[in-house]
Amino acid sequence: MSQRQVLQVFEQYQSARTHFVQAVAELSARPQNIGTLREAGVISLLRPLLLDVVPTIQQTAALALGRLAYFNDDLAEAVVKEDILPQLVCSLSEQNRFYKKAAAFVLRAVGKHSPQLAQAIVECGALEALVICLEDFDPGVKEGAAWALGYIARHNSELSQAVVDAGAVPLLVLCIQEPEIALKRIAASTLSDISKHSPELAQTVVDAGAIAYLAQMILNPDAKLKCQVLSALSQIAKHSVDLAELVVEAEIFPVVLTCMKDSDEYVKKNGATLIREIAKHSPELSQFIVNAGGVAAVIDCIGSCKGTVRLPGIMMLGYVAAHSENLSMAVIVSKGIPPLCTCLLEEHEDHIKAAAAWALGQIGRHTPEHARAVAETNVLGTLLSMYMDIRSSEDLQLKAKRALKNILQKCTYLPALEPLLHDAPPNIMKHIVGQFSKVLPHDSKARRLFVTSGGLKKVQEIKAEPGSLLQEYINTINNCYPEEVVRYYSPGYSEMLLERVENYQPVL
Repeated sequence: MSQRQVLQVFEQYQSARTHFVQAVAELSARPQNIGTLREAGVISLLRPLLLDVVPTIQQTAALALGRLAYFNDDLAEAVVKEDILPQLVCSLSEQNRFYKKAAAFVLRAVGKHSPQLAQAIVECGALEALVICLEDFDPGVKEGAAWALGYIARHNSELSQAVVDAGAVPLLVLCIQEPEIALKRIAASTLSDISKHSPELAQTVVDAGAIAYLAQMILNPDAKLKCQVLSALSQIAKHSVDLAELVVEAEIFPVVLTCMKDSDEYVKKNGATLIREIAKHSPELSQFIVNAGGVAAVIDCIGSCKGTVRLPGIMMLGYVAAHSENLSMAVIVSKGIPPLCTCLLEEHEDHIKAAAAWALGQIGRHTPEHARAVAETNVLGTLLSMYMDIRSSEDLQLKAKRALKNILQKCTYLPALEPLLHDAPPNIMKHIVGQFSKVLPHDSKARRLFVTSGGLKKVQEIKAEPGSLLQEYINTINNCYPEEVVRYYSPGYSEMLLERVENYQPVL
């Protein structure tokens, strides 16, 4: 047998391995093939190919493993059980850039599914190897490493702390300063995932100087990058007044308000979320946002979009209004009530309606003036029907009930209260009747109107427990009128008159 024939055997073997691994990589990209591949024992067949002498076979084997592990947690667990992770970690520091990217992809695919799988990655020493990859010359390697670190950090504070302890944060801050947009996006996303768990982790990101660089990128034309930058700043600002103030001091206003007009829905949503996370902390921060034009911008944003994009803006208005009478009035003056009422009527999702109901309750709870501003939009009837509708979620019913009580306890605008007398259940009725009992003794015009509109008649029909608060309110209202008027509107009075007519003996 000649040398050529001997070498041909090896070439055929290499060609078969190459064909096999490429075919598996292509098949694993389609979900419908995953079950068959798994049953055929694909993970154990790919494992030795990670150590193949041919670099392209190694890389393609890693890519196939990544795609399989990404698909579901069972396959990701199989990768862990086959003891593939230590192999990948060793290769991260030794192999070329193509293999590093593929190995980082496998680690990301395994780590994304659960804290337990992410912990398995930590335990095999992957974090240190990934952090070294953040300093690689190739932007694609940095991107792959940052992505894997983010998927580990997002699960919980312990895993996030492990990423911090491995020294990732300063290098991620350097990554967001790189020219490549894709790398900036992933680095910002990972900083967001680290920051979200606790004030201490967010402080670590702040101490690395991240805020200034993130703030500079709010105006970047790339929508996906803006989304990640706004998310990272939100995750820092949400924890405390001090952290929120540090974000504000990076001069994000009024620049961030341009995001409210962005064509990308997610940029709008993340921009509103950032403003919400700042506004919720204190009256001073809310006042700063009002002065910067933030309330008006958010109100316009709520009016121009639909669905969950509206949610952070709705909540932001509620937080601002909750702080004080003046801030609530700022929301009213900026015409914030009509869009919230529109959300109640237009939206299909109960959690968005619940947020709108809560926000209206925060606006109307301060004084009679605030309550009137809400009541004049005829929204009280909508809130009542949502509270009483059995199809409403428990949360929506609770929020609608609380909002009604908050507004009713301050509302002295009787034309808005009167329609509720006909439909309200007893627990709401006492608040409505209570408001009438406060206003009618001091307003003769209102007393007359209350009779002609049928309000007094309706009050006489209410069956209240003797000695209850509701009965006291009814007595107070009845004491505003002559006894014969009250008697005239009481149930059964007309029958009693007719009976007297029948029994009356004519005087001849």
